[in-house]
Amino acid sequence: MSDKNSKKNNQPELKRGLKSRHIAMISLGGTIGTGLFLASGASIAQAGPGGALVAYAVIGIMVYFLMTSLGEMAAFMPTSGSFSTYATKFVDPAFGFAMGWNYWYNWAITIAAEISAVSLIMKYWFPDSSSALWTVLFIIVVLTFNLLSVRAYGESEYWFAMIKVMTVIVFIIVSFLMIFGILRGHDPIGFENFFVGDAPFNGGFLAIFGIFLAAGFSFQGTELLGITAGETDDPGKNIPKAVRSVFWRILLFYILAILAIGLLIPYTDSRLLSEDIAVSPFTLVFDKLGIAFAASVMNAIILTAMLSAGNSGLYASSRMLWQLAVDGKAPKVFAKLSKRGIPVYALIATLAVGCLAFLSSFFGDGVVYMWLLNASGLSGFIAWVGIAISHYRFRKAYLLQGNDINLLPYKARFYPFGPLFALIVCIIVIVGQNYTAFSFGSIDWYGVAVSYIGIPLFIALWLGYKIKHKTKIVPLEECDIETHR
Repeated sequence: MSDKNSKKNNQPELKRGLKSRHIAMISLGGTIGTGLFLASGASIAQAGPGGALVAYAVIGIMVYFLMTSLGEMAAFMPTSGSFSTYATKFVDPAFGFAMGWNYWYNWAITIAAEISAVSLIMKYWFPDSSSALWTVLFIIVVLTFNLLSVRAYGESEYWFAMIKVMTVIVFIIVSFLMIFGILRGHDPIGFENFFVGDAPFNGGFLAIFGIFLAAGFSFQGTELLGITAGETDDPGKNIPKAVRSVFWRILLFYILAILAIGLLIPYTDSRLLSEDIAVSPFTLVFDKLGIAFAASVMNAIILTAMLSAGNSGLYASSRMLWQLAVDGKAPKVFAKLSKRGIPVYALIATLAVGCLAFLSSFFGDGVVYMWLLNASGLSGFIAWVGIAISHYRFRKAYLLQGNDINLLPYKARFYPFGPLFALIVCIIVIVGQNYTAFSFGSIDWYGVAVSYIGIPLFIALWLGYKIKHKTKIVPLEECDIETHR
């Protein structure tokens, strides 16, 4: 939200403390985590190295279109409500309400997942230590970074992301030196593993389709770029810059890393299916190089990824809750800001929900916790659907109301193909994420419920608000393209 509008409406003001380097690293770091460090191995094992590359490339292209769509709206209309605000303005207030609460819930539950994971990571080094100790330390660290100032959050996330980026760069360089036999003591590996057995494609189209969801989860976090727009210095300049630079780095990192793993480790290696850090594909490659303590090094980097995810999750969800409160779609107490421009009550409420979700993992064999996690599983894809729809209607409304397309700070390429392609792919992935529940003669109703619980929750939010407030789809000529500019 711009200072001009916040003063005019007497609304609280966030501080524009994020620089170009911050938002670039926040978007970049948001996508480099356990999806690349751990899940990439399972993707290669299931679909072969070629199948994994195809799946990640298709999802990567879709994410590029989404980033350009979000970048066009965020550069023109920077607000921490991001796609929730855009959905309210350009689609339907009820749709915006559901989008905001869906995204807030997604990150609040993600915080709970990171709390659980950090304890497991630390027990790798300290097997007899107390989980409660690491849980409390994790909470203190991420809360402190978020409470200090938006600049403190930006700096912490910048360095968290930098560690991950440097790890991937070193991994890619070392891997290709090994592949071509440039490193002393290593014969050229070449493309032998890439074509072993049924490779490069194992399991056909359905195997590749099964990787789409994993690839999508890996890329989730790029939409943080939209959330940061409300606290970005000179968003008209810095948002387009981030969009242009970040995507290609992400795609190159993922494609080159997966290609390197596929060349160095045959997809038939059972260790690729393990979730143990000691046999992460990155660890296996560093071990092959002869690096001592490779597992410990990767464990430390994955710990950094967990801290980064918790840090970003708390930031994104608290800003979304703050904007919902400012817009009258959440209790007003969450609209209050500290002197440093931090939505303290929104931060504390979000962290409290994450902690409660984490505590639920200790009761009833963690059944409640697993349902909560599954309910949040589709939230990122639903947010992406909302971005695509909002951008499609934003551009139409912008032109219909007599505006010059060349005056946009950033113009998304390939419109309208981009948002429509992203919309179709997201819907296909959402609907088909657990197609196996329908493919064996009888329907696995429990599997269906667990996998798709996020959809009825979103629809309930949408229709509940729609019925209560009698909202309608906003006509294009009435879409508000001035407020929040």
